[in-house]
Amino acid sequence: MNKDLKRLLNTKVDYYNQPSFIPADPVCVPHLFTKQQDIEIAGFFAAIFAWGNRTTIINKSKELMQLMEMQPLEFVLHRSPSDLKRLQSFKHRTFTAEDLYHFIAFFHQHYSKNESLESAFFPKKKMTVEEGLNYFKAYCFSTEHLKRTEKHVSSPQQKSSCKRLNMFLRWMVRKDEKGVDFGIWNNIQSKDLICPLDVHVSRVARQLGMLQRKQDDWEAAVELTNNLRTLDANDPVKYDFALFSMGVIENKLN
Repeated sequence: MNKDLKRLLNTKVDYYNQPSFIPADPVCVPHLFTKQQDIEIAGFFAAIFAWGNRTTIINKSKELMQLMEMQPLEFVLHRSPSDLKRLQSFKHRTFTAEDLYHFIAFFHQHYSKNESLESAFFPKKKMTVEEGLNYFKAYCFSTEHLKRTEKHVSSPQQKSSCKRLNMFLRWMVRKDEKGVDFGIWNNIQSKDLICPLDVHVSRVARQLGMLQRKQDDWEAAVELTNNLRTLDANDPVKYDFALFSMGVIENKLN
């Protein structure tokens, strides 16, 4: 990659990877909490809901947290039938209360035996992100569930770019001195993450010559990340701040 491109993207990262980025982004939802497990649960739902208008994503995520009385871990571990009944009318696009009940049951099962959600993705060290995402999908749906709920969790095995889960992993794994990402997981490192790829990021990446593949799939996400590693081998996904912001906030590349 040429020096001018690296300079441009580093400038954008420095500008956007700041606390001022948080309030208008879904990452603001897990930032409402301090306990690790609450951060994980809130972050997971905010990421899963992250398609469409960002204001709506944030509002629906906060609505769910309020229904959980701003104690997501306590809620999933100790919810009562009346607590669950409060959730009956919850809906975000195609995500319904039926889907929500599955994830609450999953979190109940997982946190009853595990301290962190990290082991649901990376039960051992030195796993790749691809292995972790495939493992999570199989684990998440290893109990009885509605088939329709599976569409809310993508995996590389399905050739998906896994944009939302890669964003969630960025939040949980990336060590960020600016305080946007949490960096609370340790079984994989920032250098191993895959850049979240959506239509905005892919459009900017193609126009900058960083992505040749035409489909927005897992191979494209890996291709882009490998190119970003030539700019920063230890923290390639920091450039998500630059590519996303240039595509959505600035929208200067047409």
